[in-house]
Amino acid sequence: MKSEGLNPDSRLLMIALAGCILLASLGISIVTVALPTLTRAFSAEVQQVQWVVLAYLLAVTVTIVSAGRMGDLYGNRRVLVAGLLLLTLASAACMWAPSLNWLIAGRVAQGLGAAILMSLPMSIAKGLVAKERVGSAMGLLGTTSAIGTAMGPSFGGVLIGSLGWQSAFAALTILGAGMLVLALKAIPKPGASGSAGSAINGGMDWAGNFWLAVALLCFALSATGGKVGMDIPILMLLALSAIALAAFVHTELMAAKPLVPVALLGERAISTALITNLLVGAIMMATLVVGPFFLSFGLGLSDAGTGLVMAVGPIAAALSGVPAGRMTDRFGADRTLLAGLTLATAGLCCFAILPSLFSIPGYVIALILITPGFQLFLAANNTAVMLKAADEHKGMVSGLLGLSRNLGFMAGASLFPLLFASMLDSGGLTGNSAEAIGKAFSFTFFSAAGLSGLAILLAVVAMGTRSSRAKA
Repeated sequence: MKSEGLNPDSRLLMIALAGCILLASLGISIVTVALPTLTRAFSAEVQQVQWVVLAYLLAVTVTIVSAGRMGDLYGNRRVLVAGLLLLTLASAACMWAPSLNWLIAGRVAQGLGAAILMSLPMSIAKGLVAKERVGSAMGLLGTTSAIGTAMGPSFGGVLIGSLGWQSAFAALTILGAGMLVLALKAIPKPGASGSAGSAINGGMDWAGNFWLAVALLCFALSATGGKVGMDIPILMLLALSAIALAAFVHTELMAAKPLVPVALLGERAISTALITNLLVGAIMMATLVVGPFFLSFGLGLSDAGTGLVMAVGPIAAALSGVPAGRMTDRFGADRTLLAGLTLATAGLCCFAILPSLFSIPGYVIALILITPGFQLFLAANNTAVMLKAADEHKGMVSGLLGLSRNLGFMAGASLFPLLFASMLDSGGLTGNSAEAIGKAFSFTFFSAAGLSGLAILLAVVAMGTRSSRAKA
């Protein structure tokens, strides 16, 4: 691929890779608006129906690293096509689901396919895109992820309102089939170009897969409150997660071909990138889960008004993702990453201050600042990590990036609302004044700004270490 421009085949490749991430992201959010309809269709409680969303997220989180490693071992093209086929068939099964349990099982299968679609596009892009254009590729993939997540509720709402809940899964089936055809045409076969389809000799570390899956599943369930048909104490889930994680580390140290080489995680550049990715993922969720409460109860907006203000974020993400990637290519990953974190930190401080002073305009200004900051960070961080990844590990490393982001999402979705609620009086949202809700909102986002500052500190230390080693 030429660095000065993309030829038609390369453009088709990037469209295929971006479409895979778009499809997987759409699968997360398109059914959220269907939950009320599903409670009526299956005569179910809200706690039961929420598993239509949670099953997908849990399946992705538990298997995304393994999915990336499968690409390394058996060929990225082959595994990506299998993921598209699985998601498409699972979507069709969901569409014809005769019961809620059947639908949840179908969502688990969808999530397994989505884990592949989320982990392998970055790996394929790293193998086929010229080094000086990797940042642009990562920016494009990050943009499509944001667009897919953002457009899901509105796209799903139109379909479900007109044609019923089954239409959301019919749309995913049709889109999946289309993407399958495009991927077969656009992604080179093994040996045709680079390493997009090349496989590495070796076998899957099934013992490592098992212990990592148990550790992640227990952690993810603790983040959702431990409700899986019966209440499991959160501390018990966390203890089981810690035990499984220890068993995973022991297994990896003993394995000849480990799922995740422990030495790789010991590299400061990789470990710092994963930790900062987790922190930023948690902070991103603060804007998504705490913001609507403040807009509704603090500023008194209607549901439509809240949705309109929240739409500024996805629009800003769609507009800033590709430029963020180009800045990474031009100015380097380190400088772009620091610029993104600094802009995000400034935006978080604005969230804590401006809405209380200027109401909706202040909130919008903060969103416009913070969203490009996130996009700059994601493009630069993903680029830096993928460029450092060895060919035999690039799928697994891509999976680790996805895993750290998902864990951050889950942690942020549970911890930031808890922090926000803890700052309110016992009367809850309806029993507190707009001023009290505003103060709780400010405290929450000053705390998020503190986490962002920690991410900057970690990044600076890692960069300083690399600089010292380079001089030595």
